Amino acid sequence: MKSSVLVSVLLATTTLVPAHALAQSAPAGGAPAASPAGSVVSPQAGTPADPAQQAAQQQEQVEISTPGGSTSGGDDIVVVGRNIPDVVRATPEVVSVLSTADIARTGEGDIAGALQRVTGLSVVGNGFVYVRGLGDRYSSSLLNGSPLPSPEPLRRVVPLDIFPTNVIASALVQKSYSVNYPGEFGGGVINLTTKAVPQETFLQIGGSVGADTVTTSELGYVYDGGKYDQFGFDSGERKVPAFIKAAGKNGTSPTSANLTELSNAPTTLLQQNNQLPANLSGEMSFGTFTDVGSTRVGVIAAAGISNTWRTRYDKQQSTDDASGILTRDFRTVLTDNRAVVNGLLGFGAEFGENKIRWTNLYIHDTLKQGRLSSGNTANIGIPSPYGKPAFITQNTSWFERQLIDTQLVGEFKFGNFAFDTRGSYAKTERNSPYERQFTYQYNTAVKDYTNNLSGLQSASVAFSELDETLWSGQANLTWNAPTDRPFALSVGYAYNDTSRDSSRYTFQYSAANNGALGDVLAQLRPDYLLSDYIVTTNGIYLRNTSTGQGAAAYDASLKVHGAYGQVEGEILDGLRATVGVRYETAEERVTPSGGAAATNLKNDYFLPAVTVTWNFASDLQARLHFSKTLARPQFRELAPQLYQDFDSDRLFFGNAFLKDSELYNAEARTEWYFAKDQRLSLAGFYKRIENPIEAVAFFPAGSDTLQTGFANAPQAKLYGGETEFQKYIGLDVLGADWLATRRLVLIANYTYTHSSISADDQLIASPLQAGSQVQLRPANILFQDGAPLVGQSDHLVNLQIGIEDKKSLSQFTWLFNYASNRVTNRGPVGGGGGIRLPDLIEKPGIRLDFVGRQGITVMDKQIEVKFEARNITGTGYREYQTFSNGNQVDINKYRLGRMFTLGASVTF
Repeated sequence: MKSSVLVSVLLATTTLVPAHALAQSAPAGGAPAASPAGSVVSPQAGTPADPAQQAAQQQEQVEISTPGGSTSGGDDIVVVGRNIPDVVRATPEVVSVLSTADIARTGEGDIAGALQRVTGLSVVGNGFVYVRGLGDRYSSSLLNGSPLPSPEPLRRVVPLDIFPTNVIASALVQKSYSVNYPGEFGGGVINLTTKAVPQETFLQIGGSVGADTVTTSELGYVYDGGKYDQFGFDSGERKVPAFIKAAGKNGTSPTSANLTELSNAPTTLLQQNNQLPANLSGEMSFGTFTDVGSTRVGVIAAAGISNTWRTRYDKQQSTDDASGILTRDFRTVLTDNRAVVNGLLGFGAEFGENKIRWTNLYIHDTLKQGRLSSGNTANIGIPSPYGKPAFITQNTSWFERQLIDTQLVGEFKFGNFAFDTRGSYAKTERNSPYERQFTYQYNTAVKDYTNNLSGLQSASVAFSELDETLWSGQANLTWNAPTDRPFALSVGYAYNDTSRDSSRYTFQYSAANNGALGDVLAQLRPDYLLSDYIVTTNGIYLRNTSTGQGAAAYDASLKVHGAYGQVEGEILDGLRATVGVRYETAEERVTPSGGAAATNLKNDYFLPAVTVTWNFASDLQARLHFSKTLARPQFRELAPQLYQDFDSDRLFFGNAFLKDSELYNAEARTEWYFAKDQRLSLAGFYKRIENPIEAVAFFPAGSDTLQTGFANAPQAKLYGGETEFQKYIGLDVLGADWLATRRLVLIANYTYTHSSISADDQLIASPLQAGSQVQLRPANILFQDGAPLVGQSDHLVNLQIGIEDKKSLSQFTWLFNYASNRVTNRGPVGGGGGIRLPDLIEKPGIRLDFVGRQGITVMDKQIEVKFEARNITGTGYREYQTFSNGNQVDINKYRLGRMFTLGASVTF
């Protein structure tokens, strides 16, 4: 995209800006450039006299909108005569910033992929970002400084892979806490800033086509659905009949007369496709502006659509035996067809040092899944005595997620005062109608697979719906004192009100009088088995099983009031300090149906934060940070309702008796900024977590299917270190003409993290809850003392090596990523004497990618051609258990394909 979407503020007199207020842009029309936030500005540190230097600074500046981030400063920061030209160095907090250029260099199509290149970050599952190995519950995601609700019942945070990079101007990751942010800041905060007022009018259109070596033109399993499925929208085929909703709420079982209203073959018949399509995507963005007197008004719009395919040939095993003897052994083929439609419409106005932005975001993300499994269970025998798999199971699912967000932000400057205010409304929905499952068992009498709708042979359907709304508002005021030494006082208030309604109604198809169909009918394929004729002539009805799988419905709410005060100033020459405290009071409530245990957590906290920065040399500085933060249980962790996660292919169940986690944080780091935007840093960090919430696997009574629950461990400690290096090397010294304007880009970071859980015989609330009464168990039964936290990798490595042209669009980058093994679930408690089994381990391994971008001018139009090669190493996925006798059980094991994408975009 030609334009850099930036917001302006004018230079002021000597001021000190809050550390969290990273700077915005140079105003259009040639006004002086704004500074990075958190900067100290002297009167002489204003606009450079050299026009070329000024243009270069404007090109490199990054737009970031954060709470308390409306103040301004100069482009180069001066602390007692020391120049600080780097945006990251300018703030006393520990931050990483991805600009539009940084995001483009990774070549990722969504922001989650780009963020996994940041020091200490890893992406787990379907787009959830872990900071320094801490789970997603220890991070928060903001859009333009305002919180977002999640469209996922399994998460409170938003899966960041639903945000395409073409609507994001920057991504800021802050790892050390400052009190202008919400108190739920265990690992860090990720603040996405959308594009706003363009510097010039533009129109960009682009598209891409991609292939996956495991999926494209290979075998997969699909089903018909509706005629708009390829766009991710249901045509009405999956509309939930009123009698289903009534039966779910009332706990009744619909009769055969009602069943004829249900969709049958389009949502039931799984079909083999021997040549799955390629991945396709397209996007368009537009921006323009006009000057109305001294006010610049701009509009930017962006839209995109993608349709991608992924097939997993999954080996799925489980055991509840201490020796690792299998109780379940299946081979599964899952085909995911994902369609994402997104749109952004933003309006902005700049007048003087003030700006207003109104941003509207729409994301519609749908996954259509077909699944076919075959295998054996211990009650039949492993291996099967029939010479064939004992069971064949097929599933068809539709997971439709939608996010609508509108927010208004105003940032104003009045002399020595800066004021910003934000308000937003967001609504998310997740609908999953017609989650169908059929289990056929091999019948030796007829030498075929049969489903008589009785016992182990079954057919079921589930209907899930989730709606969540979030209202938020906040205001921040900063006074930059007119003193010789920079000094600023900031105060602010924020209010969030989140409400959720969720329901999951499950039904089992049963023959009349709970009997069994005869062998002739039982051999019918699923859509014939449930045809109107078979249903009505055999009295098949839907037996309501919702209460047997937890609460059929629940409503939840979280209301948070937060207020803070912060002082930032230069104590001595070259020594800056930021000291603040935030007070938060919150009430979290989850009320399930059916008499299950309810949750009502009402707590308040004082959360202090101190950061000291010492500029002890012109290009060196050190930071020291201490803070207290918290992590509240998420709705899905509290709700006693069954959910299926389509990415991990696992069932989750909540625990109503969880408590808040409290975190005590410390960090020290040294940074060397040896050139503009080039640096070397070394840091150490430590966290103590009281009552950390951990994922715990278990087997429900009478089941061999592994599920995941949650429990508070008594305590955990985490410590580690990280280093980051960024260097540019000009290639003109090699003498070749084509290298005259090119440079070598070297970006590397490494994070080491070690964590351990403290578990003794202290009684804690077990994830195996029954009814409304808490079930207590010793912590050392559910947790192993000294075990690492869930999701924490000891080693994270990111490396980028590339060549780019400083004068034109030409960029070729190799990207290497490595994450060491990490725990996905605490080991389940086995059946034999309640022995805790080994933890479930994921092996992420190494990944090598290549991204090439080249600009071509055709008929005076700039065309960008992009080629991507992903997962060149062919690294697969493996989640397993290792037992003391050497046995290993593969919970999930499948190949991941090498992915190749070719795309182009043209800018008018």
